Amino acid sequence: MERFLERHQDRVLGVLSGFDRVLFRGSLSLSYLNGLEAFLATHRVLYKEFGGLCLRLSGKIKEHARTLAEQHGRPFRYLQSSSASKEQIAQGIRDQDGVTEGLICVLSCVEPCQSYSIVRDRDKKTLRLVPAQRKGLHVYFYYQDREFGLMHVRLQTWLPFGIQVCVNGREYLARRLDRAGIGYEQRDNCFARIDDLPRAQAMLECLTQRRWKRFLDILARRVNPLLGVKSEFNLHGYYWSIRQAEYATDVMFRDASDLREIYPALVRHAMQNFGSDDVLRFLERRTNARFSGEVTTDLKRNREGIRIKHRVEENSIKMYDKQGSVLRIETTINNPRRFRVRREVTRKGQRCIGWVPMRKGVADIARRVELCRAANERYLEALAVVGWPAPTHQLLDPVSRRVVREGRPYRALRPLTREETDLFRAILRGEHFVQGFRNRDVRQAMAPKDEGDELRRRKASARTSRLLRLLRAHHLVKKVPHTSYYRVTELGQRVMTTSLNLRQIEVHTLAA
Repeated sequence: MERFLERHQDRVLGVLSGFDRVLFRGSLSLSYLNGLEAFLATHRVLYKEFGGLCLRLSGKIKEHARTLAEQHGRPFRYLQSSSASKEQIAQGIRDQDGVTEGLICVLSCVEPCQSYSIVRDRDKKTLRLVPAQRKGLHVYFYYQDREFGLMHVRLQTWLPFGIQVCVNGREYLARRLDRAGIGYEQRDNCFARIDDLPRAQAMLECLTQRRWKRFLDILARRVNPLLGVKSEFNLHGYYWSIRQAEYATDVMFRDASDLREIYPALVRHAMQNFGSDDVLRFLERRTNARFSGEVTTDLKRNREGIRIKHRVEENSIKMYDKQGSVLRIETTINNPRRFRVRREVTRKGQRCIGWVPMRKGVADIARRVELCRAANERYLEALAVVGWPAPTHQLLDPVSRRVVREGRPYRALRPLTREETDLFRAILRGEHFVQGFRNRDVRQAMAPKDEGDELRRRKASARTSRLLRLLRAHHLVKKVPHTSYYRVTELGQRVMTTSLNLRQIEVHTLAA
């Protein structure tokens, strides 16, 4: 990301990274068939009485929602269509009634949900409890929160009483900035300017260390009367997970014209040059035969501008321009089990530290932030070359000449040949943008068949070392001190990307 900012330092005000929208989901033990069966057995509820129990519990939740609205003097409104924008309705009520803090309204509507049904087993002549998709009433509690601004809690009124809490990180930051007296310019859901970016970044990162379970439990007990020791069934608390988290890196340009000048080139570069392997590396996924999923890229034009989105199975990274002067790179993780986290586990009866699939629970939120931030930074780093205002000969002519370094001559590069572009392509892989690359990384990318034979592997290693010395002599790569890693220089990024683009461009485009 540093190269992108250096490339556009005269146009950029700063960068802000953090959560945009976060959707938490709470699940009771009733969400699992075994848990519900144990609950029914504990309270001596027969299967033939299951429907009556559901109606009674659902009635308590509905009545509690109406009572809560009446106690706060707020409207309770039933929506005929679930497709109606509940957020817009809540905003309209808030603005009309001048609500500055507390409950805004309670909305209800019928929506699809996961629940249970009782079916008859004709062979065994018994009743069985099975999961089922059905439609049920959901209640939305909209709040103007002191910390998070406009937020909502969505509660399913039918078993298993699933709950969702949606908060917005940018709204949270706006309130922190107000309390700290820091000036800013907010447009919709982004910031065009913040007077003290380092402090703002520190405030936004507080969401990573926040004790989310305590905050979410308070909200759940407020809207669900079945929770707590005083309730009839003494349901235990929810297990909280992150259903969806959007982590955005906003590059704030000084003026809308600055972003408008370069954004079409950024979109064109992303569409033409970011292949499946690049997208996989942005999101830290394997690029070998062990990956059997699907990678897609699509372009969408909306009212604000153009959005490009890359999907790797359920997860995605996208780029779009917001409010004219903000370039946003946003990573969304819907399935965290595609990634791994290092934590304490039990293996063969022994406690140890190991890499295991990342959980949806809030316990792994720090690892989620680490992955999303790294993906956004890799994406921006790959865009650093875009928009360089120079004809190609000014870049390629100097490296196409023989050079002498420390008294030793080095041949000229041949930047348009297949051998040279294969080397450039191996070096410019997405995973090399953060840590760099080694001789082994380049060798395995260019000659994977040589790895199985010791003699050929050594020859390939020596050949790669000579090529890396050649690139160092032309100042395209540099050695990281005291390590075996190399990094691409700013000149190298421009030269190698230009070479790959010229190699792939169609003849009729050049001759037009």
